[in-house]
Amino acid sequence: MRRIIYIPFDHLHRKFGALKDADPQTDVIAFVESARMTTGRNWHPERLFFLISSARHFAKSLEEEGFTVEYVKAATTVDGLKTIQKKLMALPITCAEPSSFRQYDQLKELGATFVPNDFFLTPRDLFTQWAEGQKSFLMENFYRAQRIRLGILVEGNKPTGGAWNFDKENRLPPPKKYEGPAYLEHKRDEIDKEVAAELGHSMTTTWATTRKGALAQMKNFFDNHFAEFGPLEDAMTTDNWALHHSLLSPYINNNLIHPSEVIHAAVKAFNSGTVPIESAEGFIRQIIGWREYVNGMYWFFGPDYRENNQLNATRKLLPLFSDPTKTQMNCIKETVTDIQSRAWVHHIPRLMLLSNLALITGTNPQAFLDWMREVFIDASEWVMVPNVIGMGVHADGGQMMTKPYAAGGAYISRMSNYCKPCAYNPKLRTGETACPFTTLYWDFLDRHKESFAKNHRMSQQVFGLNRLSDLPELRERAQEVLKGLEKGKI
Repeated sequence: MRRIIYIPFDHLHRKFGALKDADPQTDVIAFVESARMTTGRNWHPERLFFLISSARHFAKSLEEEGFTVEYVKAATTVDGLKTIQKKLMALPITCAEPSSFRQYDQLKELGATFVPNDFFLTPRDLFTQWAEGQKSFLMENFYRAQRIRLGILVEGNKPTGGAWNFDKENRLPPPKKYEGPAYLEHKRDEIDKEVAAELGHSMTTTWATTRKGALAQMKNFFDNHFAEFGPLEDAMTTDNWALHHSLLSPYINNNLIHPSEVIHAAVKAFNSGTVPIESAEGFIRQIIGWREYVNGMYWFFGPDYRENNQLNATRKLLPLFSDPTKTQMNCIKETVTDIQSRAWVHHIPRLMLLSNLALITGTNPQAFLDWMREVFIDASEWVMVPNVIGMGVHADGGQMMTKPYAAGGAYISRMSNYCKPCAYNPKLRTGETACPFTTLYWDFLDRHKESFAKNHRMSQQVFGLNRLSDLPELRERAQEVLKGLEKGKI
């Protein structure tokens, strides 16, 4: 029977999803470039360019294989599919289970037939079984079960290297005057140029838009960066924008590369004897632990989870998130500038700078979530909702994380080279030159001390408020800082 196979822009793999058993003789492949994607929100142009050009390259590869491909532009995905259906005598639509609640509901209403989403290593029903058996949703527990289930870095039921987690070894600050291997630059072809022209986008060469380019990026990481990844994975430096991170998340999230391919390459590299266990374990944990866990929690919590605001945070999005000239904080200025250039920074600036600032300033979680969704090249809905609502700003009251990830300037000073040229001193919590992170960290604890005192992982920090002789002065300075941030002056 002939059918339409709909390919969302994050299902770009020939051997998985609905394409796994596709036949050029019977199947028509459908892509829809919706206005909601291109003009519906203030998406980072690099993100749009990457997603659209990758999809068009993939569509071309299917045409070259012999498939009939219908690639249409429409107001919405559903409108586009209806247009294709009308042209093809109402053929039935098949799709792998979408990666978001919104698209799942839309396609279900349209009458699409779903095949299991196998773009992850953990089926949704298997994750649900795990979650329903937990008293708390500790990622570490899930990760260890994953290691055993998938047979990765284990010897029987014991962890390779004698420990499940080498996080303590992976917290080095950046070395002074750091120099590392260069990252790949990707050549642009006619499809890239066409998409860039349509978007009015000045192309960079940072991100590949083909599977060939994505595989080259993966090889470059494992050949030149993998061994150094672990110890420096939490470091931040102006000397190197990527600091040995893989840069693979965009390709895994749109599935130019399947996570199983990444894990296979990682294990192979480790088994070669050239990669230390702390780097191998730290990276593999990102893929089979955090990535799978976050996707599982997205589906387990349901569509209403994104509306959580347990800390009653109501502040509007600060101007510095959109304009790095609206702050004197060097760490934020550098990070937002990097985002504007490449639509990417690694996980520590995202968590301990951007999310931390949103958390301690009491920024509305949904406003911050929307911004994070717009500016990052790898910001899939399923990625950002749990990472922001659960981990970043603790808006779920602790359903995911056992404590909020709040920190003062001392952490930033220890893990980066941002503070030395900054106008603010991370050691000071009061006065005009006090680091806003330090001031607002203590103010945040003060504002929420009653609830945090009941948290065994926060009680010590809250108790520390009793040792502050300048608490009244700190509260006053915190209000000055918040007003200054709102005006783009601090």
